[in-house]
Amino acid sequence: MHGAHAIGESDNDAALMRRVASGDAHALGLVANRYTPMLFGIAWRMLADAAEAEDVVQETVTRAWVNAASWTPVGAGLGGWLRRIATNLCLDRKRRRAFISDEVVPERADESPSAEMLIDAARRRQAVATAMQALPDRQRAAIVLTYYEGVSNAEAAATLGLGVKALESLLVRARQGLSRSLAAQGLLQEGSAA
Repeated sequence: MHGAHAIGESDNDAALMRRVASGDAHALGLVANRYTPMLFGIAWRMLADAAEAEDVVQETVTRAWVNAASWTPVGAGLGGWLRRIATNLCLDRKRRRAFISDEVVPERADESPSAEMLIDAARRRQAVATAMQALPDRQRAAIVLTYYEGVSNAEAAATLGLGVKALESLLVRARQGLSRSLAAQGLLQEGSAA
């Protein structure tokens, strides 16, 4: 069965999306399985709420189902298209809420570091989360996409519907805002903006 094969590059995404567009729920499940970790990571960092992040993932997958016929394999491909949908859904929700987390995306417990390290790391995470909370939503989204998600400036710009220069300007302002906030809290390490 074709659906049992591993999903690979964009040509496989294109074939998969053709199947989704024809109403193939199994193909939609494969898309969801492949992209949910990335989508959940974006939503968690933007919203800092696991239930809301799950809602964004579900809504993104639903929109992929509804709009599958209009998707074309260009630009950043299926992952970029889904990333753009999820980011826009998060920005919509951010208009109603104001928080972002620098915490590790919840998945599984890791090795237990010392209590002192945990307290220091928690203090730094809280300081960064507070500094991120103070940023305007689009600056926050630019930082999440480029720093936490590792997306290129060009792809982040496309995701946010901006030119690369406009994105770079957002990033400069965001880093300056983070630096000011962290310096005010006495937590800025030399040469680091976040």
